[in-house]
Amino acid sequence: MTDIAIHVEKLSKKYKLGAMYERQDTLRDLLVSTFRSPFRKKEKREDQTLWALKDISFDIERGSVVGIVGRNGAGKSTLLKVLSRVTDPTSGVGEIRGRVGSLLEVGTGFHPELTGRENIYLNGAILGMKRTEIEKKFDEIVDFSEVVKFIDTPVKRYSSGMYLRLAFAVAAHLEPDILVVDEVLAVGDAEFQRKCLGKMSDVAEQGRTVLFVSHNMSAILRLTTETLVMEKGRIVKRAPSNEAVDYYLSSGFAETGEREWDQDEIPENSAPFLPKVLRIRNEQGQIVNTIRSTEKMSIEFEYKLEEAITGLRVGYYLMSSRGEFVFTTFDTDEPQMYDRFLAREKGHYISRCEIPADTFNDGRFIVGINASTYRIHRYFQDERAISFNVDPAGAPGMQWPEQRLGPTRPRLHWEIEKK
Repeated sequence: MTDIAIHVEKLSKKYKLGAMYERQDTLRDLLVSTFRSPFRKKEKREDQTLWALKDISFDIERGSVVGIVGRNGAGKSTLLKVLSRVTDPTSGVGEIRGRVGSLLEVGTGFHPELTGRENIYLNGAILGMKRTEIEKKFDEIVDFSEVVKFIDTPVKRYSSGMYLRLAFAVAAHLEPDILVVDEVLAVGDAEFQRKCLGKMSDVAEQGRTVLFVSHNMSAILRLTTETLVMEKGRIVKRAPSNEAVDYYLSSGFAETGEREWDQDEIPENSAPFLPKVLRIRNEQGQIVNTIRSTEKMSIEFEYKLEEAITGLRVGYYLMSSRGEFVFTTFDTDEPQMYDRFLAREKGHYISRCEIPADTFNDGRFIVGINASTYRIHRYFQDERAISFNVDPAGAPGMQWPEQRLGPTRPRLHWEIEKK
């Protein structure tokens, strides 16, 4: 057991959802309620129980770099929070042996009233480091985070990107024995994401243990040697990363070309937006799981608004099977569509987009969903809502039995001129 950095045995975490009783905030509310219905019995509401984690057991050896993947709500973040002692488990044991650096959310562990400089020293002290140890790393942390101009500014005035830069720099540079990272690549520009991946590679090469949660399959494949696949609070597969990623991307999707959301899959904060069904249709309008690259296709998303929403945009993220983005599109990208649907009334809607023929190369593709009001509120997001296959029969260049590189296979116009 001396080489075990993380030990988890029959770990479970339960949450209770919903209100237990009707609440009267003031004495007046209580008197009015009693006067209106003096003999009404209080309704007894059954507790809604959610097992975010259910009977999980595993060990991770010291120096391992392990990824964790799964759909939204699979329990990935809850597992990291339990291991980082942010929240207590309902039952079972979760042990981390060694100094832990955690980056669970942007700015976790930062005090908003303190400056960036003060938060670096605060985080180092929490990790049990001496002031001299922190001072040796201070300049390196500030240079990496690129917030030198604002290092003596209270972090409550930082943008989310600045928060992330400094939070990651602190977590990675203060030399924890175990680095726990939850979706660090969700925020920040492409250049900083590359820096983060590079630093995490350095941490791994130094023999420290890394536990990395991400929806970026390319990052998982690049950084980790082994990956845990989670589904509904359980670990459904543990395997080398390439095998685990292939399993994750090829399972859990509707094979009929249609995805319908159950009530327990819809977050409470998505209201008044309610996702219904996502469909892949071929050129003939049939719901399919495989389309021909030489035919146009459409993706349609059916949803319901229980109240009117202003500024709503519904869009798709389209990715390759390895998690590489092909393109992003929203239903109000065109100015005339934006003007027409600036305010969407309460009702039932379908947002449908058509993708022209000769767009995709052969392979498997994933569609993610985003329904949001730009920079104000995200109502619903599912990064991997459904997948579909592309059959390249009849595509340009099929006379050569070679694999064409890249996710797209456009039919381009060529000319050959002899002089």
